[in-house]
Amino acid sequence: MGIYSLIPPLVVVILGIITRRAFEPLLVGCLVGFLMISPSGFPGNFVEAMTKTLQNEDMVWVILVCGLYGSLIHLIIQSGSVMAFGDYLLRYVKNRRSSLLVSWLMGVVIFIDDYMSALATGVTMRKITDNYKVSREMLAFMVSATAAPVCLLIPMSTWSIYCGSLLESNHVVEKGQAFQGFVNTIPFMFYPWAITMLALLVGLGFFPLTGRLKAAEAAAVNSAGTAGASGNPIGNQVHTGKSGAIHFLLPLGVLIAATLMLNKDALKGVLVGVSFTYFYYWITGVMKFEAVSEGVFDGFKTMIVALAILTMSYILKRVGDEMGLTPYVIDSVRPVLSKNMLPMIVFLALSFISYTTASSWGLYAVALPIVVPLAQAVGANVWLSLAAVFSSGAFGSQASFFSDVTVLTSNSTECSNVQLSFAQFPYSLMALAIAAILFLFCGFIY
Repeated sequence: MGIYSLIPPLVVVILGIITRRAFEPLLVGCLVGFLMISPSGFPGNFVEAMTKTLQNEDMVWVILVCGLYGSLIHLIIQSGSVMAFGDYLLRYVKNRRSSLLVSWLMGVVIFIDDYMSALATGVTMRKITDNYKVSREMLAFMVSATAAPVCLLIPMSTWSIYCGSLLESNHVVEKGQAFQGFVNTIPFMFYPWAITMLALLVGLGFFPLTGRLKAAEAAAVNSAGTAGASGNPIGNQVHTGKSGAIHFLLPLGVLIAATLMLNKDALKGVLVGVSFTYFYYWITGVMKFEAVSEGVFDGFKTMIVALAILTMSYILKRVGDEMGLTPYVIDSVRPVLSKNMLPMIVFLALSFISYTTASSWGLYAVALPIVVPLAQAVGANVWLSLAAVFSSGAFGSQASFFSDVTVLTSNSTECSNVQLSFAQFPYSLMALAIAAILFLFCGFIY
């Protein structure tokens, strides 16, 4: 459909800015897309797409992972162990700067999965940053900037495993060389490097505040109470006096260890984590049997809104595929391509698609079969071009107001996804510009 394929994602972005909502713009964008694809087949084609999306193996995996992470985090919060861990950390966190540094470091340390990083870091650091009147927008920015980006900088995450498998399936590397292939792209992951370091500088006060984030910080500092913002909190802390910092650290330790030992499978890891936490809290008397059982379901329910948004984003991705969005964008820039310009153009074009569709992994699957032969054909550096593709997905995941990580971050930090998106967007654009310049420079150097 050529240029008309841009209409659905543009509808989503415009409505999102106007309404400051996530689900409704996505729904309208999907409806507009399917109406354009087949007026006579509407709304049957939309219903069919929704059915197929919910039956998709990847979508089922995401629903289970998100839901079970919600269950685990809800249990940890409800047990009061987060409060106890926060009290423990407060002994060592002495000011606003150190509270933000700890938030940043925790996001880096929990590198195994972006969902786990977004949920665990946000929930853990809420009380600590509130104590020093840090705005929820600032905390959410720290969490968001160290979720997906860090997963692309450390080759032991769910993102690195997935990207490595794509390198094998697209014959970029031989079977069994996925790990080394992915490592070759890490030095060129310019957007993840830029946004992660920019967040650190902002948190430490070495980079000026601007826009909505500056206003949010000023309001938080001048407030009489805590810096809490509106959002959809995951669970309520009920401190029984029986829980301590160990009841927070041990479940997360089991979660990380299980994920690493089970071939870095996030679903298997969280299944073990939830099961361990269930019996651990019950047997040690931290929570009663009825409370821990109900907590599993209550936690899963807290992710319903996030899962609804994710489902719509998957359907929007299907709309883009049927309308030929990605091939159109790439074909549009093909006439101006050269081996020197290719990495930068690929990065900017796919970043636009990733931002407007909130697609990262799906975008990788579509773009790699196009970009790899294109880079080989024009003589561009393949590793640099691959890093451009992967970096674009990090931009969409971190910057888009309806991406999965943005939604999870807003839940864990009690800051609405639209507030977060507006607050961090200037810094996302700065990191985007830095990355684009570096891709252009390295395109000539390599």
